[in-house]
Amino acid sequence: MNDRISQLLKRAPSSELVVVEGWVRTKRESKTVCFLEVNDGSCLKGLQVVIDLQSFDQSELLAKVTTGAAVSCTGELVASPGGNQAVELQARSIVLHGEAPVDTYPLQKKRHTLEYLREIAHLRPRTNMIGAVARVRNEVSYAVHSFFHDRQFSYVHTPIISTSDAEGAGEMFQVTTFDLDNIPRTEEGAVDYAKDFFGRKASLTVSGQLEGETYAMALKNIYTFGPTFRAENSNTKRHLSEFWMIEPEMAFCTLEGDMQVAEDFLKYIFAHVLDNCSEDMAFFSQWVEKGVADTLRSVVEKPFVHMTYTDAVAELEKNNKSFDYPVHWGSDLQTEHERYLTEVVCKGPVIVTDYPKEIKAFYMKLNDDGKTVRAMDVLVPRLGEIIGGSERESRLDVLTERMVSLNLDPADYWWYLDLRRFGSVPHAGFGLGFDRAIQYITGMQNIRDVIPYPRAAKQADF
Repeated sequence: MNDRISQLLKRAPSSELVVVEGWVRTKRESKTVCFLEVNDGSCLKGLQVVIDLQSFDQSELLAKVTTGAAVSCTGELVASPGGNQAVELQARSIVLHGEAPVDTYPLQKKRHTLEYLREIAHLRPRTNMIGAVARVRNEVSYAVHSFFHDRQFSYVHTPIISTSDAEGAGEMFQVTTFDLDNIPRTEEGAVDYAKDFFGRKASLTVSGQLEGETYAMALKNIYTFGPTFRAENSNTKRHLSEFWMIEPEMAFCTLEGDMQVAEDFLKYIFAHVLDNCSEDMAFFSQWVEKGVADTLRSVVEKPFVHMTYTDAVAELEKNNKSFDYPVHWGSDLQTEHERYLTEVVCKGPVIVTDYPKEIKAFYMKLNDDGKTVRAMDVLVPRLGEIIGGSERESRLDVLTERMVSLNLDPADYWWYLDLRRFGSVPHAGFGLGFDRAIQYITGMQNIRDVIPYPRAAKQADF
């Protein structure tokens, strides 16, 4: 394979012939010389290709080389007299692999709106903005696996198709092979799921947590990293119907250990991006969110403040008049509350713990007060919640009683309850929405611009 442009830009001038492969970003011509900027997605900058028209014998081909065309250029790397790059390619020959006619190619040399780019999601990775997002997304994926691998976590692939609602919210996409014009029904008129493919009602997973817990009970420390789905009809800049989740689960672990791993994890991936994506992060800081790199750096450098939900509400109530949603004990914290805690009260990342049981999931460990659970949310400046987790309820009787109180049938979760019957241990875990983390890292305002093909209500065009 030939070197990528990111590698060639770091090389010294040489008489050795090299091949540059990529897509033309811009083309400039005079009577004697033609300049192409070629980009292959490996970095923000393209490589300038210089063609001496007086000696170049491919003028007919060159006329077909326009913005968006795919080319291979062969030549020598020479010192560039311009100030924008150290080297440029003095072309000897060009191969045109694919034309991009000017009158029909949707991406020209101008700034396109992100709304327009969503309409051509198959071409938008060729832009500076979405290309930079893709590189950051790639590096964060690598950092996720590196963090857990270095700490001897096992990577577990949990099922995409599930019969359990891990969140208990019922916002699940159903999976069926039924003919929707002729759905079989029981004598009582209910849908006869016994005749469906799986013999029972099945859906796309909302979380791999419950299945992940089963492997934590055998392998001790595991993590999942895969797609999850929510049939939540939310048309906001922070919600998707299909998104990726990272969910570690740790046996012999309490809430305190869970919080420490969450803090270490965020600091690790943010530091990795700052170290390995400096060019792209400078781009985001200049064109997307001023100072976004500095925000990440402050999260890496500052210790996370710990605060109970009760103490957090007490702080927020002092400022209730300024909130759109006044807070009181028992209410769920909104983004405005979370940002106030991080940006005004603590001036940095905060972990809020011990939430009321009524606003948290059934599997979270009940505290001795009978009112709160061993839950934790990690809040960061500019976003609010970025991680949610808890110590899991490891007591069979307490968990069963909690399910019944929420109208969940324990029989549907018999295998999950078996973990409490056979070798139960304290265990904990958390979830990080990968796409929302990328949105935070890059400063992008809409989550639909940080995933290749966004899925949301009335949106599945590609």
